[in-house]
Amino acid sequence: MTATALEKQYGLYINGEWKSTEETMDVLNKYTQKIASKISKADKSHVDEAVKGAKLALEKPFHPTDRYHVLMKAAQLLIERTEEFARILTVEVGKPIGESRGEVERAALTLQISAEEAKRIHGEGIPVESAPGSENRMAFTLRVPVGVIAAITPFNAPLNLVCHKIGPALAAGNTVVLKPAEVTPITALMLASIFEEAGLPLGRLQVLTGEGAGIGNWLLENKDVSMFTFTGSPGVGEYIRSKAGLRKVALELGNNSATIVHKDADLEQAASLITQKSFNNAGQVCISVQRVYVQEEVYEQFLLKLKEKTEKLIVGNPLEENTDIGPLIRLREAERVDSWVKEAVQQGAKIETGGKREGASYYPTILTNVNDDMKVCREEVFGPVVSVAGYNDINEVIARVNDSDYGLQAGLFTNDLKFAMKAAREIEVGGLIVNDASAYRVDHMPYGGVKNSGTGKEGPKYAIEEMTEEKIIVMNL
Repeated sequence: MTATALEKQYGLYINGEWKSTEETMDVLNKYTQKIASKISKADKSHVDEAVKGAKLALEKPFHPTDRYHVLMKAAQLLIERTEEFARILTVEVGKPIGESRGEVERAALTLQISAEEAKRIHGEGIPVESAPGSENRMAFTLRVPVGVIAAITPFNAPLNLVCHKIGPALAAGNTVVLKPAEVTPITALMLASIFEEAGLPLGRLQVLTGEGAGIGNWLLENKDVSMFTFTGSPGVGEYIRSKAGLRKVALELGNNSATIVHKDADLEQAASLITQKSFNNAGQVCISVQRVYVQEEVYEQFLLKLKEKTEKLIVGNPLEENTDIGPLIRLREAERVDSWVKEAVQQGAKIETGGKREGASYYPTILTNVNDDMKVCREEVFGPVVSVAGYNDINEVIARVNDSDYGLQAGLFTNDLKFAMKAAREIEVGGLIVNDASAYRVDHMPYGGVKNSGTGKEGPKYAIEEMTEEKIIVMNL
């Protein structure tokens, strides 16, 4: 397989071989809604074969220096093929070509960071000799691979989020059975070919495509899988946790991200960053801004700036260089977003701009006169819709941000250090971003949430801690 163009059909990648199946699934061009490619559909025998191969691969040495070189080579090859990967990302996801290029660059960086972390995995000395009767003992810990990791990834960033699973897992010495989202699997399969070219030992990476529910359940049933790492919906995450038993599980789930704009904020900066981070990838990002709380004194001024910047965004063909907003991942998702907005309007919300659907595309939308119990505020929209509400009191707005089942990240624009530190202590999220919107993320930072937003952390260093076991060695000298 080559990474030069969309092929007619892509096979499964099992034990270093590409295996086509008679039963296939279509992958659509998300803008034209026409078939772009076909993928092979794995059955239970393929899942079992892949897990068996991954387990056998653990028996062969894969030293930290080897992991480093493979990951660095894969990153280099990815950068060399940026335009090829970006165009296929744009076709299979629908995100604008500029965003797709950015994702390829970030994915390569994620692999580079993982490579560097492969050389830094370490234990620590434990002073057991300080315990009575242990004066002649010494102890230290090692971090060892958990084994076979099943990685299940989402559609919205199907290259970088795959790298956030594969990179740390391989850096830690594990093997990976990857199940990419069935609607965006092509870049993951192309990435497997890159790792093959980079010299990854056979069996260290397996890629299975097909229906998520079937493959997911077969992986859960296979006791040779030692850990599950999943990014997706809270419902599926809860199901995985319920079926995984005592095995390790890392979950990065949803959010209805809030960002606060205080009266002392730089309103131009706030409006620019919130516009960018509400609508990139058509709002299909876990930490996209969904709820904006603006202090009443500056509410009208901020809203005007946000509306002006939002109305400059261009909706259209994501392969065109000037397009800012592409289609949603499925037609039914655009229809769902449209229905949520219409429901909010029926309940009293006002559309300041947007509120328009053309096929699978939904125009960036600002809602006002909302209340916190509307679906567009209470649940995760996962579309280009942001709700703006006013507040007066600091304690009030912190309570409203916390009045959510989710807690991934939040943003706060203020120059008031006391408010920033109070928010840092009291807002219930995995990450608070000060003087930026909730959707700020770089790939080496710890990333994960609380409440229904999941458990465990991403970011290569932190994911490696999740993907290793700590073993203590005690020596009686």
